[in-house]
Amino acid sequence: MKLHEVLTLEDEKRFIAFAETLYAGFPSRIRPLDEDIRAVFDPASNKTFEYGECTRWLLTDQGKVLGRIAAFVTRQTPGGAQSGIAGGVGFFECVDRQDAANALFDGARGWLKERGATYMDGPVNFGRRDKWWGLLTTGFDQEPNYQCNYNPPYYQKLFETYGFRTYYEQFTFRRRIADPVSPRLEKKARLIAENPEYTFVHFRASEFDRFARDIIEVYNNAWVKHEGVSTITPEQGMSLLKRLKPILDERIIWIAYFQKTPVAIFVNIPEINQTLKYLNGSLKGLGKIKFLWYKKMRPTRKILGMIFGVVPEHQGKGVDGAIIQHFAQYAKARLPYDIFEMNGIGDFNPKMVIVAKQVGGDVTKIHTTYRYLFDRSAPFERMARIK
Repeated sequence: MKLHEVLTLEDEKRFIAFAETLYAGFPSRIRPLDEDIRAVFDPASNKTFEYGECTRWLLTDQGKVLGRIAAFVTRQTPGGAQSGIAGGVGFFECVDRQDAANALFDGARGWLKERGATYMDGPVNFGRRDKWWGLLTTGFDQEPNYQCNYNPPYYQKLFETYGFRTYYEQFTFRRRIADPVSPRLEKKARLIAENPEYTFVHFRASEFDRFARDIIEVYNNAWVKHEGVSTITPEQGMSLLKRLKPILDERIIWIAYFQKTPVAIFVNIPEINQTLKYLNGSLKGLGKIKFLWYKKMRPTRKILGMIFGVVPEHQGKGVDGAIIQHFAQYAKARLPYDIFEMNGIGDFNPKMVIVAKQVGGDVTKIHTTYRYLFDRSAPFERMARIK
């Protein structure tokens, strides 16, 4: 077996194509967009290159590809969310052979150690935690949401046999829109409803810039203290929301205000993997036409929760329950969606887990983020819980 670094366009094509041969027998899997994967490794598209570097390999045996992996190293981020040097691996795909997996992990470990990393997390993304993060360990019969990892069950054995240990788990909660929210949530919502200083409205495209600024303000205040999360500038946030504009449904994005100041957000989008699954990995050429056709003729019935946050000063007051209740009542009465899913609820965030449970959802998928310490005698600790 031989590790071959991905350096040419032909290498990149093989890197992407290998996964499609591997998943031929997995009906729940949805092929990611090729351009989304390429963008991760493109300095012009991925700003993580400003404070990190990455590389990719193919593992071959007599010309046949047995696996692939990418390795990432990031240094202190501009927003201060991360200190020191972080190592990670991702975009791992491999046949069911431990020796092949070991060769991939060994190659990544050596590259990361040369750059000063003391551990490798995986599978992770070279960038933000909201995409391509964690190994699917529960929910193999469920279709993946947009830019979420899907993998065969045997990957867990490959990671754990090598020596990776669970650093944290992220849950995907699922519920039917028509199902009632918990009585506790309804009680919290009623308490807030009695206070006229709180108001709840959904996003309006006619006032795009104003609502976008409010979402960015709450996001930065609510999430900046979490490990691995950095602030976003108004320009970054506006750019992200504008990229999402073609698929946004203003009726499923909600903002809570206290005395006209934004204090909570519940940002959702139509789950576009339900449309992208018909495109065979590309939005280019006929792909764009097919996307628009399927988006209109077979519209998604699933909502994907993107961001939920309450600024610290208003946590514990029932604002979380109230904004969810407003959304749920509106969606049930007026919107054509059946299913709601929320990704990425970490076990390190028990308050958010409680909120997700109160919404009435059940855990249908678990993505596990593993950590491998290069010093095998060092004590291992799971990610600290947010208090």
